[in-house]
Amino acid sequence: MRDLRAWQERLASPRADAWAPPIDVYETADRYVVAAEVPGMRREQIELALEDSRLIISGQRTDKTAASGSVTHFHQVERGHGAFARSLEFASKIDPAAVSADLTLGVLTITLPKAAPPPLRKIEVT
Repeated sequence: MRDLRAWQERLASPRADAWAPPIDVYETADRYVVAAEVPGMRREQIELALEDSRLIISGQRTDKTAASGSVTHFHQVERGHGAFARSLEFASKIDPAAVSADLTLGVLTITLPKAAPPPLRKIEVT
């Protein structure tokens, strides 16, 4: 019954093949860190963009069985494929020159150091 309910929910969704990688986001005193699960994806399938304090993670995971052209009868489908995009807005300004990304064992880890606050500007009273 549970499988039937999951199948009905997939059919009711606007795009049955839509997916987005699960992510964890945490903050330390000097940086934000984003960890996204992207098993089976290569570096060249993932795109990262930074606009002000907004990170955009996008990419495409191909369905290897559909690409082969053979007819396959699936009994269970839980792994998403196709294009995805995730957008995250951060409260603090990000230092774009210091952002780094690493893909290890199917986990994409993006480190976003916070920009240093501007120096205190003293204003002379006249």
